[in-house]
Amino acid sequence: MSTAPTENPEATDPSLTLVTGGAGYVGSVLVRRLVEAGRTVRVLDSFLHGAPETFAGEGVELVRGDVRDPEARAAALAGARDVVHLAAIVGDPACTREPEEARTVNLEATRALVREASEAGAERFLFASTCSNYGRLEGDNVATEEWELKPVSLYAETKVEAELDVLACSENGFATTCLRFATVYGASPRMRFDLTVNEFTRDVVLGRPLVVYGEQFWRPYVHVADAANAILLALEAPIEQVRGEVFNVGDTDENYRKLDLVEILQSRVPDADVSFVHRYEDPRDYRVNFDKIAERLGFTVERRVPDGIDEVASLLSEGAFADPYSSEYRN
Repeated sequence: MSTAPTENPEATDPSLTLVTGGAGYVGSVLVRRLVEAGRTVRVLDSFLHGAPETFAGEGVELVRGDVRDPEARAAALAGARDVVHLAAIVGDPACTREPEEARTVNLEATRALVREASEAGAERFLFASTCSNYGRLEGDNVATEEWELKPVSLYAETKVEAELDVLACSENGFATTCLRFATVYGASPRMRFDLTVNEFTRDVVLGRPLVVYGEQFWRPYVHVADAANAILLALEAPIEQVRGEVFNVGDTDENYRKLDLVEILQSRVPDADVSFVHRYEDPRDYRVNFDKIAERLGFTVERRVPDGIDEVASLLSEGAFADPYSSEYRN
């Protein structure tokens, strides 16, 4: 594992991409995708949830460190042309449990990183944000990138604030872009079972009771491999197409209610033990439009929620996880 920067920190490597949080759920899939695309990849990660062995044989340079540490950021940024900033305290439960850490990681570290990336000579900075920023939509509304942001959780609040700072830095040859991801699902080297599709699939496939709260509320979903593909597209698009832009990442047809997910699962496991706890109010209830990324970057999803359910179900049936309920599979 290397913690040293490149020999000439003043020069950027035209193929070097830094991925913060590269050992995470999305990051570990993305890093392999970038390597396949012929890029030189450096990962900055504290490895809180994943081991460096994740990248064995991949030829990836690893910098072990916290994104809040200025020295770790400097080592990671040296010579990088492109930066993909995934490192974060992700999700409402984790942010609620450690609110001060959520703000320092998601907001303060992001502000420092984007400023330092510009100063270090990077050309592109992609920031991983979330469709949770839309909060709750009334009626049949479907949110586009221009929709008013109404965060209803600390996680989304930090992402909304960080977006403003990131976009404000898009100037003088430095291009910043915000990607608002739908809720992610599917198989990853750093697997998570605290994500709705993965969690529901786990419980149904393993014959556990599944209790569903607020089954009528909407969310958009995107497979983790498609999320990685969207990042690569944004990195390779003409810079004028992505400079200072925000893109929702997903597919408009992939908006589902929790009830819809259950019905897909029951079509595969008819005797699934499912019960519903009805809620008439939920702080998050939103459908999202993804036309912009399709039209501007040519993004299309290769996998849909039923595909992801089958993928995760197959892994569970094969015994790919020693204990899918272990804390190592959640944030």
